[in-house]
Amino acid sequence: MADKAFDEWTVLINDEQQYALHPAGHGPPPGWRPAGFTGSEADCVRHVDEHWTDMRPLSLRKAMDG
Repeated sequence: MADKAFDEWTVLINDEQQYALHPAGHGPPPGWRPAGFTGSEADCVRHVDEHWTDMRPLSLRKAMDG
C-alpha cells in the first residue's frame, strides 16, 4: 500500500469520498485533497479505518439511496 521510505503520511480524500495515503510534504495528485490528518503510516491507516466505513463511492451511495 505505502512506500516504507517515508516516515510521515497524509490522508487524502477525493470527490467520491474515497481515502488514500500520500507522503506528507508532497502535493496531492489531481482530484485529491488533504482530509486533515497526518501521521505515521499506521496512524493514517487507523484514521482511514475509523472514517471510511462505507467503501461505496459517493455517487453510488446517492444513486442507491434514491
